Amino acid sequence: MSPNLSDADLVSGVVDNADIIADGLALSGFGMGTVFVFLIILIFATTIMSKLVTKFFPEAPVAPAKPASVPTQGVDPQLLNVLAAAVKEHRSRQK
Repeated sequence: MSPNLSDADLVSGVVDNADIIADGLALSGFGMGTVFVFLIILIFATTIMSKLVTKFFPEAPVAPAKPASVPTQGVDPQLLNVLAAAVKEHRSRQK
């Protein structure tokens, strides 16, 4: 039951539009206030959890990166010839 309605309004069935709008605004304000408070609590909880995790579980030291392995052998000459022929053929078709 709405707090803005009197017993006479309920009996007569007359409800003013202003009363309905006031009730709607009050309900909207209560809902938005509830969500706002929940989000503030969520922010503090997340911040506290983050600090606890970093305190009790620090990050492991990063191992130095291994250099990329350089092949000791040269490129196969036959492969170079095939690639050169493919590039030559491609360029001739583009003209």
